[in-house]
Amino acid sequence: MQPAPPFQAPPYGQLPNASGHPVGAVFLGFFASVIVSLLYSGLILATYEDQSITTANTLYLGHALINGAVVGCLVGLVGHRNTGAHISGAIIAALGAFFGYTNALPLIIADRQSPAAIGDMMEADPFFPAKAWWNNEVEGGVDWFSPLGLVLAAAAAWGLAYLIGSRRRQR
Repeated sequence: MQPAPPFQAPPYGQLPNASGHPVGAVFLGFFASVIVSLLYSGLILATYEDQSITTANTLYLGHALINGAVVGCLVGLVGHRNTGAHISGAIIAALGAFFGYTNALPLIIADRQSPAAIGDMMEADPFFPAKAWWNNEVEGGVDWFSPLGLVLAAAAAWGLAYLIGSRRRQR
């Protein structure tokens, strides 16, 4: 028998392949974002009659932060140091914040009028929820809380994914 060759280190600072499952992290973050967005839409449906504009904005920004935090934690834990997973998690969290708001509007329309009114809305103006997300109906112009929520969700998701993922050891 021949002796085994000695272990050779990777040349010139090559790092070993990063551990983690970036695709699984993105899918897990997506599913978690969908669940958080559905919970937010249900909360809005249950409380929309009693909300002031300040309460609605606070709930939206809180939802964006929670969505970003949940997605970021999961992506960091599963995707580890994968930058693509971190960026994908930030995009998913921002989309979750957007769709949580826009999915609540058809539910409110169905509650106030009838489920058939959603079909009428889709025929007349299918982008009404997105326009309502962007426009400030009280003062006119742009509602700047809306894009702020997207930035908060994305920043929370990316920041937590980076922090949690960078603390994971590489195998």
